[in-house]
Amino acid sequence: MSDAPLVGIVMGSKSDLDVMQKCADRLAELGVPYEMQVASAHRNPDRVHDWASGAADRGIKVIIAAAGKSAHLGGVVAAFTPLPVITVPMKTSDLGGLDSLLSMVQMPTGVPVACVAINGAENAAILACQMLGTSMPEYRERIVALKRAMAES
Repeated sequence: MSDAPLVGIVMGSKSDLDVMQKCADRLAELGVPYEMQVASAHRNPDRVHDWASGAADRGIKVIIAAAGKSAHLGGVVAAFTPLPVITVPMKTSDLGGLDSLLSMVQMPTGVPVACVAINGAENAAILACQMLGTSMPEYRERIVALKRAMAES
């Protein structure tokens, strides 16, 4: 297996790392190589543009974007890439993450994103592996094994 990243994880703030580390850990458990970046759609728009628009050329197949509050990151990333984007709404102190969730599920036509639960970083990793599994049998087999293990516990 190549060590070249297949999944790109981007989060809007370093404060999201505590939750998103669970995503990275689950990807590692599933044997999925990934890269991780902190870049805010509001504070670092040029960095987001460069990272997202170059992701496919770097070999990334799926992007996971995590953000809180207005949560524009997933939609902005989706605007700059043809790759599937999974969004993770982050729990916030103001509205408990409902603000993030509602921002992510209201993307305009032509800019779709998939959305997992508030702080659902592990599910984002599993969904990314399932997406990889549609064309890479080794990842599909890992999901089958994961589901079998879950059913047996």
